[in-house]
Amino acid sequence: MTHEQHNSAGTFAIDEVRELLKLVNDSDISEISIERGDARLHIKRGQPQQVMLHSHIPQMNTMTQIAPVATQAVSTPAPAVEPTVSGHQITSPMVGTFYATPNPKDPAFVSEGDMVKVGDRLCIVEAMKMMNEIESDVAGKVVKILAKSGQPVEYGQALIIIEPSA
Repeated sequence: MTHEQHNSAGTFAIDEVRELLKLVNDSDISEISIERGDARLHIKRGQPQQVMLHSHIPQMNTMTQIAPVATQAVSTPAPAVEPTVSGHQITSPMVGTFYATPNPKDPAFVSEGDMVKVGDRLCIVEAMKMMNEIESDVAGKVVKILAKSGQPVEYGQALIIIEPSA
């Protein structure tokens, strides 16, 4: 590599990456990692070839820092399709954080399979340090709890599904 191509500031020039890709393709090298300052370049042979460039440098200089030349084709499994659960939805009346328990050491207000009555506490949605207890507006069986404790929720988001009693 020439001095012009090498940049010790924690970045990689495009010519350097191309040269490394050619080296990997023309040799028995299957994987190479290079770190320079806060930047890390990782090339791994495979189908397809991948190049990952990680940098903790906040500024983006297109002359010295590049986006990945090739990326690994990621075959993600199809998302699991959950069966549609019918019933009465208890929705969040506000944007906030969902809590299934009054405090971390206590048991959940309700669990799937529990029978509830109108007015029973189901969960808490915390917004701006205010703990808002969410009560059931129907009697029935809790069939699905859709939110996880500590998860942010949106206004109108379904939290709990209740199968109303006959």
